[in-house]
Amino acid sequence: MFLFVSLLRGINVSGQKKIPMKELKALYEELSLSEVRTYVQSGNVIFETRETNRDTLIEGIQQKISEKYGFQVSVILRTLEEMQEVIVRKPFPGSEASPSWYVTFLAKQPDPARIEALQQLDLQPEWFQLLDREVYLSCPKGYGNTKLSNAFFETKLKVTATTRNWRTINELVRLMQE
Repeated sequence: MFLFVSLLRGINVSGQKKIPMKELKALYEELSLSEVRTYVQSGNVIFETRETNRDTLIEGIQQKISEKYGFQVSVILRTLEEMQEVIVRKPFPGSEASPSWYVTFLAKQPDPARIEALQQLDLQPEWFQLLDREVYLSCPKGYGNTKLSNAFFETKLKVTATTRNWRTINELVRLMQE
């Protein structure tokens, strides 16, 4: 069995694309995914599967949500090992976690030319660092007030993105290790 966390983009935000977590869990179980657990209302679902093809998993989840709820949701998958690596690579200063730390997960590796153009931007006091398929963010005024939103990175990098705070990332890893 393979262990994944799916990060759904844009559900249950400001009353948009509402999916109760109990229903989301049942939807995943209908897809023959096992040991399904959700974490908070923002669309974090941990599950096990025999399926190894990520595209097949993503398409199945997206199609099932579209059929049941009538709207499209982007889904990004990561394994336990990939989530652990996100924590290990932490480029944030110091050892104490900050509520201003976030990670934007990208659906795929962006084009190098787009990465280079993005890295030329200086948005102080906010900053970001792109490592592999994750963008680490420091948003001192909070994520709700940042220019470094999912839409910002999707426009600049032409890649689907969804963001989680540092606390959620650590909790997802903890739950995946149970």
